[in-house]
Amino acid sequence: QIFSEENKYKIWRKIWVELARVQSKLGLVSKEELFDLEKHQETIDIERIWEIEKDTRHDVVAAIYEFGEKAKIGGGKIHFGATSMDISDNAETVRMMEALNIVEKNLVALLLALSSKVEKYADFICMGYTHLQSAQPSTLGYRFAFYAQDLLMDLELLQFVKKNLKGKGMKGAVGTSASYVKMLNLKKAKDLEVRVLGELGIEAVEITSQTAPRKIEVWISNLLASIAQSLHKFAFDLRIMQSPGFGEWQEPFSKSQVGSSAMPFKKNPIKAEQICSLARLVVSLSRISWDNAANMLLERTLDDSANRRIAIPEMFLAIDEMLISAANIVEGLIVNEKRINKNLEIYWSFSATEGIIIEAVKKGADRQKMHEILRKIAMKAWDKVQDGKENPMESLLINSPEVGKFLKPEELRKLLDVKNHTGNAKNKSLTIVKKIANLT
Repeated sequence: QIFSEENKYKIWRKIWVELARVQSKLGLVSKEELFDLEKHQETIDIERIWEIEKDTRHDVVAAIYEFGEKAKIGGGKIHFGATSMDISDNAETVRMMEALNIVEKNLVALLLALSSKVEKYADFICMGYTHLQSAQPSTLGYRFAFYAQDLLMDLELLQFVKKNLKGKGMKGAVGTSASYVKMLNLKKAKDLEVRVLGELGIEAVEITSQTAPRKIEVWISNLLASIAQSLHKFAFDLRIMQSPGFGEWQEPFSKSQVGSSAMPFKKNPIKAEQICSLARLVVSLSRISWDNAANMLLERTLDDSANRRIAIPEMFLAIDEMLISAANIVEGLIVNEKRINKNLEIYWSFSATEGIIIEAVKKGADRQKMHEILRKIAMKAWDKVQDGKENPMESLLINSPEVGKFLKPEELRKLLDVKNHTGNAKNKSLTIVKKIANLT
C-alpha cells in the first residue's frame, strides 16, 4: 500500500496543499484558492493523470494538470515556486520512512521470537560444526543468539538510517531555494520549508542538488542488504540442519503440506529456501542505489529515475516477506532434541582431544607427540563410526598406555564429560535475551 500509485499521488497532493497553506499565511495564496485546493485534495483520477502524461511525458506536470482541472479556483497556484523533485523526492522520503517503520516492527518481532528460543535452549548442549564437520560442543541457545546478535546489529543500523533519513525540502530547481527566496526572503523561505516538511513528519537535509542526496538511499539499500544477509545466514543454516545427515531442525510443515509432486515423503525447507532466494534479489538490487548516487552528475541526471522506482519498493517488499517468513519459522521451529543428542554422542568424544592435550602437557607430556598419539586414536575410532558402529573413542583413550602415562581413567572420564566443555555459552546467550527484552 505504501508504494502504490494511489498513495504516491495522495502524498503529492498533500505536499501541494501544505505548500499552498503556508504560502497563504505568507500572503501568496488567497483563502479562496487554498479552500479550493483543500476541497479537491482527495479527488484523484489516476487514469486521467496517465492520459495527460502521454502528452506531457512528465509525471509531475501531468498530476498538476489533473489537480488543476478539478480545483479551478486554486489550480493556478499549484506548485508555486516548486520544482518536481520538491514534490516527488519528499514524497519518497515519506514512503521510505513509513516502510522502515514496518521493517523495524517486523525485525523486533523476529528478535522476540528468537529470544524465546535462545532462553529455552541456553544450556541445551549440541554439537558445533565448522567446515560442516563436527567441531566443539556449543549450546543451541548460543547458536540462536548468534543470529539474534546479527539482527540486533541490523536494528541499530536501521535506527541510524531512520534518524538520518531526511527529505529534499522545498529548495527549487538546483537546491539553492532561489525561487522561494525571490517570492519571500531568506528567513521566510527557510520557515516555509520547515513548516511544510513538519506537516509531512520529516526534516529537510541542509544541502541538496535538484534531488535529495542519493547517498541516503545507499544507506537504505545497505541496511536492507544487511538484513537480507542475516536472514540468509539463518535460513541457509536451517536448510543444512534439516538435511538428513544432520536432522536436528525442521521448519514448520503443515499436516496437508506437500513436499513433492513425485516423491510423497519429501519435507522440503521451502520457506528457508524462499528467504535465501529473496536475499539474493535484495543484495543485487542494493547495488543500484550505489550506482545512482555515483552517477548523479553535477546537479542531476535521470540515470536514477526509472530504476529506483522499481528497486526500492522491491527491496522493501522482499525484506517484508523475509522477516515475516523468518518469524513464522522461528516460532514453529521443530527441534529434534533426540537427534541432537545422538549427533553429540557420536561426535563429541573426538572434540575432547583438545582438552586432553592441554591436561597431558600440563603434566609433562610433549605437546606434538601427544597430538600425534591422539590423532591416530581418533582416526581409528573414526573408521568404526564410518562403518556404522558406536564410537569407541572413550575406551581407546582409557586403554591407551601412552595417554595413561599422564592421565588416569577417572581424569579422562571427567574430560570426556561434555558438560564441562561449553564455556560461557549459557551466560552469553542470556545476555542477548536481556538486550532484546530492553527493546519492548
